[in-house]
Amino acid sequence: MKIKKDGLDGIIWENVQNEIAQQGYSILENVLDDEDCSKLMDGFTDSTLYRKTVEMERYRFGSGTYKYFKYPLPSLLSQLREDIYPKLVPVANQWMEDLKMDVTFPENLAELQKKSALNGQHLATPLILKYGKGGYNTLHQDLYGDVYFPMQAVLFLNDPETDYTGGEFVMTQQVPRAQSKAIVLRPKKGSMLIFTTNFRPMKGKKGHYRVTMKHGVSEVYSGERYTLGIIFHDATS
Repeated sequence: MKIKKDGLDGIIWENVQNEIAQQGYSILENVLDDEDCSKLMDGFTDSTLYRKTVEMERYRFGSGTYKYFKYPLPSLLSQLREDIYPKLVPVANQWMEDLKMDVTFPENLAELQKKSALNGQHLATPLILKYGKGGYNTLHQDLYGDVYFPMQAVLFLNDPETDYTGGEFVMTQQVPRAQSKAIVLRPKKGSMLIFTTNFRPMKGKKGHYRVTMKHGVSEVYSGERYTLGIIFHDATS
């Protein structure tokens, strides 16, 4: 999905929604410019921005480091999160209807946060991730509690052509009673990937059925890879 001009202006969200509904993800190019990417990467060492640092090897999540931002979020990150969320709600609610689930997502992020807080989820979940040579992320889902939004986003902060090799974004799609399908993506610097957090519906002969999705990162062979994850629901810890 190519953006007509920098940032979120000019996106035809109906096309993005259709892509997500059909395949479980959509790539939007040129969401961040070089200056935005550099500022976010430079902030990786600023301890005042974060509430928690995770060394992935310690928990057998892979190899690399990620840091959860704390509230209040940096203005750029906060604005992206607030602007993107309502564009995804129609797809999320259609998925719940297709799967006959008694869940309805509110139209704005503030209401989702209130819903999360009532479930004890009140900590910020956006995070920045850094992988060096040999770094990777095992397949997983970012749920953080019983209240979770079924889509999330990741922003690619440096260039897979010049700053690192390897480090592809990987998703698996598990269809019931079938082998998993692997989806391997390599978005450009400044791009945003919107993708399925946990599951999505797929239409079959007898109606819709649930397809489980997981995501991770393949091994980085050289250089350093930086990304920023935007998760819409909050966490308990």
